[in-house]
Amino acid sequence: MDFDDPGFRELIDALHDGVYITDADGITLKVNSAYERLTGLRAEDVIGQHMQALVEQGVISQSVSLRVLKEGKALSLMQSVSQGKRLLVSGTPIFAADGRVRYVVSTVRDMTELLRMKHERDELQQLKQLRNSTAKLHAGQRDDLLDASPVADQPASGRVFMQARQVASSDVKVLLQGETGVGKTLIAQYIHKSSPRAAQPFLALNCGALPENLIEAELFGYVPGAFTGAGSKGKRGLLELAHQGTVFLDEIGDLPLPLQVKLLKVIEESRFIPVGGLELKEVDVRIITATHHDLRKMVAEGRFRADLYYRLNVVPIHIPALRERPEEIQPLLDFYLAEFNQRYGRVLSWELEALDALTDYGWPGNIRELINLVERLVVTVSGERIELFDLPEEMRIARSDVGEGDLLPLRKQVENLERRLIRRALMQHKTTREAAKVLGLSQATLVQKMKRWEQG
Repeated sequence: MDFDDPGFRELIDALHDGVYITDADGITLKVNSAYERLTGLRAEDVIGQHMQALVEQGVISQSVSLRVLKEGKALSLMQSVSQGKRLLVSGTPIFAADGRVRYVVSTVRDMTELLRMKHERDELQQLKQLRNSTAKLHAGQRDDLLDASPVADQPASGRVFMQARQVASSDVKVLLQGETGVGKTLIAQYIHKSSPRAAQPFLALNCGALPENLIEAELFGYVPGAFTGAGSKGKRGLLELAHQGTVFLDEIGDLPLPLQVKLLKVIEESRFIPVGGLELKEVDVRIITATHHDLRKMVAEGRFRADLYYRLNVVPIHIPALRERPEEIQPLLDFYLAEFNQRYGRVLSWELEALDALTDYGWPGNIRELINLVERLVVTVSGERIELFDLPEEMRIARSDVGEGDLLPLRKQVENLERRLIRRALMQHKTTREAAKVLGLSQATLVQKMKRWEQG
């Protein structure tokens, strides 16, 4: 193919999306003007360059062309370029007559503005939900937070929701404990919506996300001229804005010691003084707190006030990490896949091998990590099924064998071992026929096992 033909150049330059063409060795052959415009890179900077060299130089974050050459199939991924833009790159292999990849043609689309608009829309939607939720509950509608949870009927999460429901009717202090991303905010919202305060505001503050002076201003508010840069009219804090409602203080373990003293006064006297003010303000709020720290240990080390700890820790509710409730992983994956399919107009479904790998994965970022992964896959996967090779590298590798403290029935362990071996064979050999041959099974037996696991 003559990529220097004027007619070919005119054709690809007429396209709005960027075009990037490499040969079977990963060497850049051609880019169009839209690619130069989207990335800020010039054709002479990349033509003749190997894709791996561009990645190592930091010109691009990762190469879809190299993955297509490695896996021999079309796929998509998000790519960052040095200017900070986020690009959706879709690579397609062009095969020669002998079945080998001859070229990889990639199309490039700028996702930066789309993602920004999406985040703005999500923020507006959250604000709208906050304003409308109290009216809905006041009208006698069912608690949509519980109805919408795909795991509320599962043993582990069911116990958490049951505890939350039991404490919701009173103003008892609740301390939600669990790793980052397990869903502490969701449980706090559920307690509020199930409480007599449901018709009043629910406001949240992450104590680990702001410096001390800003946390104090956000929580207690300030009077005019309280500090350099303060608004001329002052500002009401979350405690005042949430009067008769609920304030949720996430990562309470990161609250600085001086502010712990002020918070203790609110809890003991229902009063506080705004920053720079002299007058006490009375307030009626329920305070729910959450942390991933060991507060008892922090008290022993002098990093958290003992009196505040005992005030907040009246009813502790522990939310298990996602790896401790593996039976909930597939319902969560299915729930968020359906949600993001609807949002982005897709009809993706899970391949068994991908679903098994995700079930085996440890999920250090818990539910938050799971949600982010599913959204990324819905945006980037080009086919109709999410396959094993669409997953990030760390998620393709099964967890190590079950430890001594987590013994399972022998039949279950044998089944898990079968899954891992079949999945490994499929990763190496791509087709069920070749995988079955390596494992000493008939193709029909292997496919039957896969269907049984998918249905189970």
